[in-house]
Amino acid sequence: MRIASWNVNSMKARLGHVTDYCKAGHTDIILCQELKMTDENFPYDAFKEIGWNVAVHGQKTYNGVAILSPHPIENVEIGLPGDDSDEQARFIRADIGDLHVASIYLPNGNPCPGPKFDYKLGWMDRLDIVAEELLQSERPVVLGGDYNIIPQAIDCYDENAWQGDALYHPESRSRFFKLLHKGYTDAFRSIHPEGAHYSFWDYQAGAWQKNNGIRIDHLLLSPEAANRLENAGIDKGPRGLERASDHTPIWCDIKTD
Repeated sequence: MRIASWNVNSMKARLGHVTDYCKAGHTDIILCQELKMTDENFPYDAFKEIGWNVAVHGQKTYNGVAILSPHPIENVEIGLPGDDSDEQARFIRADIGDLHVASIYLPNGNPCPGPKFDYKLGWMDRLDIVAEELLQSERPVVLGGDYNIIPQAIDCYDENAWQGDALYHPESRSRFFKLLHKGYTDAFRSIHPEGAHYSFWDYQAGAWQKNNGIRIDHLLLSPEAANRLENAGIDKGPRGLERASDHTPIWCDIKTD
């Protein structure tokens, strides 16, 4: 089964790209981020017409996450536990077959330092608790999405350009690596341990044309999922389309029973 993650940067603006990707059979599950729309405004009919199911946790203008699949999506839970006052739509999880998947839109955290950076770190601490609980379940788990974390220097075109930024801050990165140290596997780096590969290119300064990118979208696998990992990659095709998102899909293939 192929699981993809894609920050679409507005489902309204990118609807045609997403439905085309679904119809082309590129993946069995898409974890979407940055929908920028409420649940009520989500284009359910467009996905129903192509035989895809959806689970949505939306928010007006900002954020928003979804899980899309032609397979049944069951036991849907929305919102990251641990802070009842947090109204930002950044986390949704569900069961698809024997897989437990989550679509994650981790806070950007800039400017850093400041309240937004504090929120990012607190959000990651809450994610850590959920991730630990899922490990204890001993199920195949995929935590996929836009983590807004550049893990290593190899994951950005210019390390110096990101010094002091929340995406490359030592405290952000340490929390990301804490997830890996718990037992989660970075699917892409497991298959491609070397080389500069990116999932995001800014709209400004010809970043796409110059390949000045960063890798901030990740698929983290529990041991039970990592044991079934067959392949992983980054699909750069959608980034080259007209009116493209500034992110492109990442994916991994997991053998199913």
